[in-house]
Amino acid sequence: MRAHLARVDAVLVQALIAAALSFAHLHDLAVAAGQDDWKAWAYPVSVDLLLVAAWRRLRAGHGKGAAWCWFVIALTASLGANVATAGLLDLGNVPAWLRILVAGWPAIAFLGGTLLAHSAPKPDTEAEVTEDQVDEPEATPEQPSIETSPRPTPVPVPSALVDHARKVAAEHHARTGAPIDTPTLRARLGVPAPMAEAIAAHL
Repeated sequence: MRAHLARVDAVLVQALIAAALSFAHLHDLAVAAGQDDWKAWAYPVSVDLLLVAAWRRLRAGHGKGAAWCWFVIALTASLGANVATAGLLDLGNVPAWLRILVAGWPAIAFLGGTLLAHSAPKPDTEAEVTEDQVDEPEATPEQPSIETSPRPTPVPVPSALVDHARKVAAEHHARTGAPIDTPTLRARLGVPAPMAEAIAAHL
């Protein structure tokens, strides 16, 4: 346990020392490029915050392309300041291109931090199927029940009435030349409609 704590403490101390040195180098470079007072201290803060935002996006696992892009930009700014202030650059005579780059850095850092903090993550390409969706069967629409109407009970017809109806039908055919229809047969016999239909079925 103590060995683990010692290893963690060593890593933290090393990270703090590296951050402090990089912070100081960025401050010195900003001062050399014409930024003074609080503005010189704001430059290293913006670089470190952009690094942290990019690293958090990489750890989250989405938007890695944009996260790596802004991480490399912030890391280049930090390493560039470390190398420039190590004697490679004359801080008393900073070139114009470096002054322009330092002056434009706040807008770059603001753009990168905004995109990393507020861009929506892309949804996964494969849809996740929950257990409820797998187990639950698809609901099928209920089929309307078809009620079959009961067949009509055949009406009993006396044979004498059928014989009489044949005579009426023969008389009608002889007079008109056409077979008798059910309404006419009903009117001639004076029977209800079901009875007339049953008699017509026998003709």
